[in-house]
Amino acid sequence: MLNWYLQSGNESDVVSSTRIRFARNIKGFPFVNRYTKKDANKIIEMMENIIPNFGYGLKLIRLKDLDDITKLSLVEKHLISPEFAYNKSDIGAIAINDDENICIMINEEDHLRIQVLAAGLELENSLNLAIEIDKKLEELIPYAYNDKYGFLTSCPTNVGTGLRASIMVHLPALSKTRNIRKVLEAVNSFDMNIRGLYGEGSKTSGDIYQISNKQSLGISEEEIIKNLKVITDKVIEQEKLARKILTKKEIELEDKVYRAFGIMSNARKLSSEEFNILLSDVKLGTDMGIIKELNDLKVKKLQTYTKPANLQKYVGQTLDAYSRDIKRAEIVKQIIRDQ
Repeated sequence: MLNWYLQSGNESDVVSSTRIRFARNIKGFPFVNRYTKKDANKIIEMMENIIPNFGYGLKLIRLKDLDDITKLSLVEKHLISPEFAYNKSDIGAIAINDDENICIMINEEDHLRIQVLAAGLELENSLNLAIEIDKKLEELIPYAYNDKYGFLTSCPTNVGTGLRASIMVHLPALSKTRNIRKVLEAVNSFDMNIRGLYGEGSKTSGDIYQISNKQSLGISEEEIIKNLKVITDKVIEQEKLARKILTKKEIELEDKVYRAFGIMSNARKLSSEEFNILLSDVKLGTDMGIIKELNDLKVKKLQTYTKPANLQKYVGQTLDAYSRDIKRAEIVKQIIRDQ
């Protein structure tokens, strides 16, 4: 079975992925920003005793046992945070399954960050799985909890449910019709966060944005998910309306997406930044049925295996930036040609 990031899901023409994350701390230990290396290792040892019989196919791996390219590949798949990968190698660990749809970060910003990921818009099922894992862990580990405030976390914005739900969306038509700013402002006004994948306003983001809840205190997990879905549905609706507007200038749209496809499929060298911009147009053309040479699986492979670390994992070589640009162009041609 394909890993979640190669699968198609609900509304996958607009929604790339869903992530549910619970922040949890263990009773009796200081928070991460105040504990010692000895505390960190005790927490890892606790999880090492639990994980082998916990289920879900989880395996515990210490970050110090992973090479830098592997750690970066996990960052690129949004399984671990950059800060965790780069700064917590000596005290960090993950519990992860082969499908990579479950990943628990140990000793990141909190003692435990329980994550469930899925392709497309999959909030309810992802939440149910995350709750199931969370409850099972709580039976084995005493969580830091307050009757008034809920789950206690390092960052005040996570206190309460400790839930951060996020949706990755691809919004090229809203960008092309110059309506993206209005949508960003509207989402923020409804007490949700929305930001570009590589920082707000970045031209290299490939029109990908992350929508997530701001509030975690005084609201239930189900309410958070319901509110996020309402907002996401509105964003999807606006993006699809913008795509209809683009079809009114059919030749211009077809020219735009096929120019991007032509460069992508014939270039001898492609930087990561240039490729992200090209792929945004190519994905739009594929999703709208204009580009017939690609399908959703090929687009997912292009998204995954062209990123710097995953590219090196894919070819089994360590490459400098220039060599990666050459190899990226080769991989793109290969994925497009594959049946």
